[in-house]
Amino acid sequence: MSVAFTKEGDSEAFAADLPDRPISTHPNLVTSEGLAQIEAELASARAAYSAAQTAGGAADGDRTAMARATRDLRYWSARRATAQLMERDPAKTVVQFGDRVTFEREDGRVQTFRIVGEDEADPAQGSVSYVAPIARALLGKVVGDTSPAPGGEVEITSIG
Repeated sequence: MSVAFTKEGDSEAFAADLPDRPISTHPNLVTSEGLAQIEAELASARAAYSAAQTAGGAADGDRTAMARATRDLRYWSARRATAQLMERDPAKTVVQFGDRVTFEREDGRVQTFRIVGEDEADPAQGSVSYVAPIARALLGKVVGDTSPAPGGEVEITSIG
């Protein structure tokens, strides 16, 4: 069918049926920074929803913006409602949630990651989710321990 015979609003109607953002089945553990990030995202989603509602009153209201704002508001509301703030136990010397861990790989590469909640994880910025395979390999270990990890064995060189 030629594009000339399609309705202009069809793509907008399709975009308005956005699926919900998937919510992890894992506990929603967060650092204090992660909780602040969720609260900021929730505030932003509320503002976007309010703006979309206001724009929706106009004849040319953007259904896509309303669908996106509604989806994000549901997601961040759910993430805030289930957030479990995890504080580091300073008496423990093992790798814990929230720690920054430096380790050496078998090939000599040294890497450092902070173990954080799923929504705050950003490997490019040096943070990984506590459910990531590398984080699971490190949790509960101490400096000097070796552990099998994706890509080979790693040795923990520092915990901070």
